[in-house]
Amino acid sequence: MKTAMVRTITAADEVRAIDTIVMAFAADPIARWCWPESHQYLTSMPDFTRAFGGGAFLHNGAHSTDDYAGAALWLPPNVHSEEQALGEIVERTVSASTRGDLFGMLEQMGAYHPKAPHWYLPMIGVDPPHQGKGYGGALLKYGLERCDRDHTAAYLESTNPRNIPLYQRHGFEVLGKIQVGSSPPLVPMLRAPR
Repeated sequence: MKTAMVRTITAADEVRAIDTIVMAFAADPIARWCWPESHQYLTSMPDFTRAFGGGAFLHNGAHSTDDYAGAALWLPPNVHSEEQALGEIVERTVSASTRGDLFGMLEQMGAYHPKAPHWYLPMIGVDPPHQGKGYGGALLKYGLERCDRDHTAAYLESTNPRNIPLYQRHGFEVLGKIQVGSSPPLVPMLRAPR
């Protein structure tokens, strides 16, 4: 297994990083609950990713492996997702039967976010052919080193139960479970600085 080299990337790398995240979430339970048809998913997920975590490119919080096999979008303290854009994307692309439960889930997500300054990891993913090779762990380690240097907590929501052990190995603790109506479970997790 080769060692993954991770680096901070800029807006010039945005398309490649977002493509990686879109591929990584292609079988994600919550993403596919929102957009069950492949065409819906492939046309909606890039805009959703940009609105949810795109601020990372402007604040030195976007990271990629050297070959774009994996990418992570971290939002620093006091930088947030584009809520209006997210709402518009959901209204335009998610079916009416799912939309109400999704908005309920987004509302509950807000209740779990720490009040103290923290780095938020809205999106991290590894292209499926490269999963299980240490890229996700390398991306987490790279981002968490900054959290520790800054003595700042890290927060995320796991959309896939398969990923929870990885996050726990990196010091995240489960805060609860969010599930609204027909939604798959979403697990908020917090890591104190070390």
